[in-house]
Amino acid sequence: MIQWPCIFKLEGDSELMYLESELVLASEFESLIWSGLDQLIDSNGQRYLVNHIGESYIFESQGIELSLESVTKLIQEHEFAKMEMCLTKIQFTSVQEAIHSLALEK
Repeated sequence: MIQWPCIFKLEGDSELMYLESELVLASEFESLIWSGLDQLIDSNGQRYLVNHIGESYIFESQGIELSLESVTKLIQEHEFAKMEMCLTKIQFTSVQEAIHSLALEK
């Protein structure tokens, strides 16, 4: 079961999108060009592929839990691309804390 909030990682891009809920995901996906290789990462570090079928979204677990270090690295790459924050200052104590940090960007 997906633990919201989540981040959405676009394949081949360092951009991350903070998603508070499945409703927000549906709203964002209406205007987003995304592929089946993009990944949803939940607050537990679980990775999912997302498929759109009819009016609903299907989340396919990849069975791999990302570590705090891996999620922190994704966020560091995201911030580096924006060139707004010193990477050494980006440190977290949990995956949940790391994902919540992106909520402040909105």
